[in-house]
Amino acid sequence: MDRYEILKDIGSGNFGVAKLVREKWSGDLYAVKYIERGPKIDEHVQREIMNHRSLKHPNIIKFKEVLLTPTHLAIVMEYAAGGELFERICNAGRFSEDEARFFFQQLISGVCYCHAMQICHRDLKLENTLLDGSTAPRLKICDFGYSKEPQPTLHQRSCLGNNMMGRLQMFGLVGLLCMSCWLGLILLKILKIQKISEKQFSGF
Repeated sequence: MDRYEILKDIGSGNFGVAKLVREKWSGDLYAVKYIERGPKIDEHVQREIMNHRSLKHPNIIKFKEVLLTPTHLAIVMEYAAGGELFERICNAGRFSEDEARFFFQQLISGVCYCHAMQICHRDLKLENTLLDGSTAPRLKICDFGYSKEPQPTLHQRSCLGNNMMGRLQMFGLVGLLCMSCWLGLILLKILKIQKISEKQFSGF
């Protein structure tokens, strides 16, 4: 990590902490997720690294590299200066249809690319969609800790991350229909038409 200067903390979670850093030679800003070495570096972390590093799309946070410190594993990735889409919606109160369409089309583009690359995110939600700092913000899907390659049978199911989302994305044709439903629910949240509870859709 000698190439980077730590500027400030920008988030935290079960994984550990995220920090904003500056690359010394270029001056570029990056986000670094620090995960304590030991039991926390499990199959989900390995899967996140393997799947995220294979994805290169304008609507997905760019993966840069993985580094080891004496105490932590550090995942270096693109910094999204605009913060979470969820926060932008809360601050705006409500999006117009044009604003909702602008962001939703970008979300669909990123999701379609993931599926074309045979990767299911399995934890799609507004908190896992970030925005860059441009005037017309570009949406960026992040956090691939629960991502997985599609399973060939209906019996290989695992409910991780967003519990319902994890179930929906693993089922062939049925999964595509359910995925469309889930993305529709996200669109409703973007428009803030109504509050959506997973319990309302527990039958999936």
